[in-house]
Amino acid sequence: MFQSVSSTANGLSRESSSPHNPKDSLIDHSEGQLFLSEAFKIILDEVLSKGTSIQQKVCEWKEPEELAELLDLELRAAGEPHHRLLERVRDVAKYSIKTSHPRFFNQQFAGVDYHSLAGRFLSEALNTNLYTYEAAPVFVLMENEVLKSLREQIGWTEGDGIFCPGGSTSNMYAMNLARFQLFPEVKSQGLCGLPRLAILTSSQSHYSVKKGAGFLGIGTDNIIAVNVNDGGCMIPEDLDEKIKLLKSQGAVPFVVSCTAGTTVQGAFDPLEPIADICEKHKIWMHVDAAWGGSVLFSKKHRHLLKGIERANSVAWNPHKLLLAGLQCSALLLQDTTGLLKRCHSANATYLFQQDKFYDVDLDIGDKSLQCSRKVDCLKLWLMWKAVGSSGLEERVNKAFVNAKYFLEEMKKRKGFHLLHEPEFLNICFWFKPPSLRGKEGNPDYQEKLAKVAPVIKERMVKKGNMMIGYQPLKNKVNFFRLVVLSPQVCQKDMDFCLDEIERLGNDL
Repeated sequence: MFQSVSSTANGLSRESSSPHNPKDSLIDHSEGQLFLSEAFKIILDEVLSKGTSIQQKVCEWKEPEELAELLDLELRAAGEPHHRLLERVRDVAKYSIKTSHPRFFNQQFAGVDYHSLAGRFLSEALNTNLYTYEAAPVFVLMENEVLKSLREQIGWTEGDGIFCPGGSTSNMYAMNLARFQLFPEVKSQGLCGLPRLAILTSSQSHYSVKKGAGFLGIGTDNIIAVNVNDGGCMIPEDLDEKIKLLKSQGAVPFVVSCTAGTTVQGAFDPLEPIADICEKHKIWMHVDAAWGGSVLFSKKHRHLLKGIERANSVAWNPHKLLLAGLQCSALLLQDTTGLLKRCHSANATYLFQQDKFYDVDLDIGDKSLQCSRKVDCLKLWLMWKAVGSSGLEERVNKAFVNAKYFLEEMKKRKGFHLLHEPEFLNICFWFKPPSLRGKEGNPDYQEKLAKVAPVIKERMVKKGNMMIGYQPLKNKVNFFRLVVLSPQVCQKDMDFCLDEIERLGNDL
């Protein structure tokens, strides 16, 4: 695999394939390729072999000062020899969190897909900037095809879209588009003269809604939090009442940002009744499906997203449940009028000339707020080509099977208490050590319970065998949030997780 990195290609020697005299170059290609080959071997060993084995640690925890010294972070005037750089490569791999480890449950991304990883290696090596067809002919066509296929999963036969650097950016794009559609003059004239605009979203939506409101000049005070039920789902009746109240106050509610798979509880807002309300009030409906969008591949579970086809825009992160690899985040639109380009274009004539020798509609860069834009479609395209829609469906279904198994086993054990019965892959629970059981009525019970998860997490990370997140939620003190998604996970890993929490917390 790596021999070809430093060997001849297509029968040409390095000298004959290079237009430059090696003596005139600051880069020694043969030495560079040899270094790359050796670095790849380290990556294979430390990240893709040891980093996916349950016999190895999820993390090798070091305190910041010690870690900085081990990594030798100082940047110097003189370069360093390759053998020392390879040591640094190994150290970076060794001391980083192994997110592909079967017992990494800390975030909504985990595991590894090797087809996707090959796409990531290829796109990095090609170093392509995805803005014009002349600069990225392969990837312009590929991105259009992948976006079309994602839209078809939603139920749209046509539309628009773009890959963004994360779901937060996709959500911000949606807000900007919703505002531009209603007040197109905002692009040229700014915020002057606009009425008070308001965004409605659930009280458990992603924090990017708040960041977007601040970034776009709408103001965080103009985010109206809609009440949720115990499971974390938006209550449509409260949404309708708050829209009416805003209108009576002279405000303009211009977007409702729903969530399909909230970050903490994994809740799905009821999209059908929300769509009815948005249509009634003529408000843009956005669905943040960054986490839950991939459920669309599963015939068994896609009912959780019933009504998503009625949205104006959808944010979807295949780098989460589908394992496409960071980052792979799509903003999908039902619009066919060119709204995305009209909203964001600056018509830079040095890049987007209109008299080119090919169809200038293939120059997709003016749809984006970015100029430089990485290729995020290749990793998903290659993975999708390899396993097919049916293979992606199997991944989604297996994650549900693993989550169900964990839930059933947890209910058999003392000390574990659910926050709420989950409908998705987020399992939120408290572990109550023996010292707190039966003490629920004590005045200091909540205070003591709040300290349990952080202590177990500290012990867990320092031992390095597993990683799970925890957090409070409104009036509920710290609880664990186990996220089950990697297809590398098996029932043995679920059992280990329960055993390890008990072992680390029974003495508290």
